[in-house]
Amino acid sequence: MKQVHPDTGISSKAMGIMNSFINDIFEHITGEASCLAHYNQRHTITSREIQTAEHLLLPTELAKHAVSEGTKAVTKYISAK
Repeated sequence: MKQVHPDTGISSKAMGIMNSFINDIFEHITGEASCLAHYNQRHTITSREIQTAEHLLLPTELAKHAVSEGTKAVTKYISAK
């Protein structure tokens, strides 16, 4: 948020709500990815299952953005090793 609106803050209550929301979305995505892996008789959740789960659970533009940001984060993590 500081990158987009540097002069805007967030209350601790609002931060708690956002944290709960993010945790809930994460649980839904991982649950769906787990089902997809199970359907495909796989024991490992890969980026493909995560991306497919995002496309199934999120609106189109939000899913595209989530996949893009996730890919960018993984690339940054791998290059930092």
